[in-house]
Amino acid sequence: MRIEKFTNVSGNPSRPRGYPGRALIRRHAPIGAATGIPRWGRERFLLAVLLLFASGAWAQVAEVPGKAEALRICIQCHEFERSVAPRQDRAGWQATMDKMVALGAIGTQKEFDAIVNYLAKTYPGEEVPKIKVNQARAIELESGLSLPRSQAAAIVQYRTKNGDFKSIEDLKKVPGVDVAKIEARKDRLLF
Repeated sequence: MRIEKFTNVSGNPSRPRGYPGRALIRRHAPIGAATGIPRWGRERFLLAVLLLFASGAWAQVAEVPGKAEALRICIQCHEFERSVAPRQDRAGWQATMDKMVALGAIGTQKEFDAIVNYLAKTYPGEEVPKIKVNQARAIELESGLSLPRSQAAAIVQYRTKNGDFKSIEDLKKVPGVDVAKIEARKDRLLF
């Protein structure tokens, strides 16, 4: 650190504006060094940060059961990152694995089971939101229950005419509605 005093044209020392009673202090150090930490301290700090990130990366690379099998078998046909992009639940990953086996993926049943377990655990699908039957619009019932538009509209009309549904049994009373589709998705319904 170097302290400099300014001089005016006549050579007399003067103070710069904005610094009454103080001399201007200039630091001659590399950019980014104005932290007040000595150089050896900055180097230790950077080393600690690098070690922290390296340990986090090591934890991510740590071997998980089924990962090696997934990498070895899946990359025979396509990029691994592309194959895990659509997050799915266990049933979705099992259906995908069955499709890959039908298309010619080579491996044992034990390897395929390990891959499905790994994918379901590491790349889970988002939870599907529940359907509030007494507040849902026809379009929400249509998409959430996989019903035809006419049946979803019939549910809304029945609810408007007869009042809120109290259970799945009330919902099954709607004329013309596919009871099997409602029964298949009953775990997604909120009354």
